[in-house]
Amino acid sequence: MEAHLIPTYLRRDALPHFFCPGCGAAQVMNYFVRAAQNMSLDFDRLVGVGGVGCAARIPVYLNIDALHGIHGRTLAWATGMKLHNPDLKVVVFAGDGDAAAIGGNHLIHAARRNVDVTMIVVNNLTFGMTGGQVAPMTPGGLRTMTTPTGNAEPPFDLCRLAAAAGATFVSRWSTATPRQGIRALEKALRHKGFSLVEFVVQCPTNFGRRAIGTGDPVQCLEWIESHSAIRQQGPDGRLDDSGDARFVLGDFMARESPIFEGTSRSPSEGRSE
Repeated sequence: MEAHLIPTYLRRDALPHFFCPGCGAAQVMNYFVRAAQNMSLDFDRLVGVGGVGCAARIPVYLNIDALHGIHGRTLAWATGMKLHNPDLKVVVFAGDGDAAAIGGNHLIHAARRNVDVTMIVVNNLTFGMTGGQVAPMTPGGLRTMTTPTGNAEPPFDLCRLAAAAGATFVSRWSTATPRQGIRALEKALRHKGFSLVEFVVQCPTNFGRRAIGTGDPVQCLEWIESHSAIRQQGPDGRLDDSGDARFVLGDFMARESPIFEGTSRSPSEGRSE
């Protein structure tokens, strides 16, 4: 990240960050800052929410008001903040365990209600902070600390789940697709209604060493890239997720909600640097 971005977007007193070398969560933080810069997002009217896990540390480093609390309850807090002050831009930073395990029920209902909140899910395919246990989106057959003979359970497809529940903008990218990921964040932050952007990211410390046999961040990233496929939306507006790719990338849902139809952009956008 360029040095000139740090004073504007990051808290100097919170640095250096605690992310492991090569951690994908740090890359997602970088992508968020670049998206914020591109759209002149007003950090004075932005609130970040983080629960528990590696990704939940992201709002701690951003130069914004933030709430850092318990596991899985991020969307409950975000909903309350948005209802109390609709002019705020509320962004949730969650891991795959935070979003799909203990927080899964909150995700479904936030999408169903189409709450005007953005959720960024950093999917490192494991419970990375607590030692590398199997998580709801760990691919089948892969080893973790708690599945030494391979994961026997099918993983959630969080994007399809959110879209089916009623989210009006849903997108998935990886740390191997930074430009598309940054553009997806910009779309989500401009969107009126519940938006979710999932990033499939490398976790060399836990997932990489156990599941794919390497703790090298570059090799972990290459593994994600080799198991990913970018799909296009078909004539019915749905993403073509056919094929055998483990990680289907693209915009799963992008439609305007009747609740917010014709509304202007959020007042949190537009700060000039």
